[in-house]
Amino acid sequence: MPKILIIEDEAAIRRVLSKILSEENDTYKVEEAEDGLQGLEKIKNEDYDLVLCDIKMPKMDGEEVLEAVKKIKPEIPMVMISGHGDLETAVNTMRLGAFDYISKPPDLNRLLNTVRNALDRKKLVIENKILKKKVSKNYEMVGNSDAINQIKDMIDKVAPTEARVLITGPNGTGKELVAHQLHEKSERSTAPLIEVNCAAIPSELIESELFGHVKGAFTSAVKDRAGKFEAADKGTIFLDEIGDMSLSAQAKVLRALQENMITRVGADKDIKVDVRVVAATNKDLKKEIEEGRFREDLYHRLAVILIKVPALNDRREDIPLLVTHFAEKIASEQGSTCKKFSAQAIKLLQEYDWTGNIRELRNVIERLIILGGAEISENDVKMFASK
Repeated sequence: MPKILIIEDEAAIRRVLSKILSEENDTYKVEEAEDGLQGLEKIKNEDYDLVLCDIKMPKMDGEEVLEAVKKIKPEIPMVMISGHGDLETAVNTMRLGAFDYISKPPDLNRLLNTVRNALDRKKLVIENKILKKKVSKNYEMVGNSDAINQIKDMIDKVAPTEARVLITGPNGTGKELVAHQLHEKSERSTAPLIEVNCAAIPSELIESELFGHVKGAFTSAVKDRAGKFEAADKGTIFLDEIGDMSLSAQAKVLRALQENMITRVGADKDIKVDVRVVAATNKDLKKEIEEGRFREDLYHRLAVILIKVPALNDRREDIPLLVTHFAEKIASEQGSTCKKFSAQAIKLLQEYDWTGNIRELRNVIERLIILGGAEISENDVKMFASK
């Protein structure tokens, strides 16, 4: 049931607006406030789906109400009501974040269309927040070990900046979780995070994948195609397994970082891009540099901030939390009851040699849940968690 607040000092206008909205849709719950101060107090104490607010009012005018609401509840769409001669002020409120404005006396069709559009926007904002929470949960960093807490602190410090980050660590340790957290906690979080697995793309196609191509650039290029850097404009590009990238592609990535420019394969025109680069590797890039397989200048451009993700064997104290996390997640995915693990079972899991790291642990937990008893015992672990 959409909840709408009308802030208007003229009682007659309040009554008209309230009557129009109530007759338009009987699910609208309409409340009123006779001045800006009263309206702001209501907004602080209640959740509204839409606020219609007059601009010229005593005690606190509409612009002041708008600025205050944007600070405390920015998701609420504000539609401003302007009298004759207030047009310039009304346009200024749009710059301050108002959804729209309507003039007095209100045109019925314009009023109702604006209200419907504003309510749709609020619904979309809520849906996006729910979706983002779900996405965030998928990339949650689970653990309370010193090593993981240090990484979380580093992410909190680095994410709001534009600094490039190089994430290192063995396969299966969760380097992609760090990349997602860096993006979600950054100013770029509303723009896309584009992931590229450099190891999974053949060397002859990596440049086209990253920078795009024009029609006819090579045999299968039947039309112009934008690359991942263009797709990530205003957002973040995550170059996973960058140590597997060819030297020619490395040179082009270096140029993109230096000049914020890319060129599609087969084109002679530069394209400006605004992208934050986060990279990851399981290789020792300094050794790769020594052996001529990785550019030193690119390494220094990427490794402004270095984050090392530890192997699971180096953070065994996190295994009980990880077991619970994966057990709940797998039960949710399978629509089944979450199985408990006995203390002895968890202790045994903590003693294993986890060469495959967190990825291997998750697979073992899933196997135990499918094949084990109602409560996962020490015997279940011995029987089903063997290598």
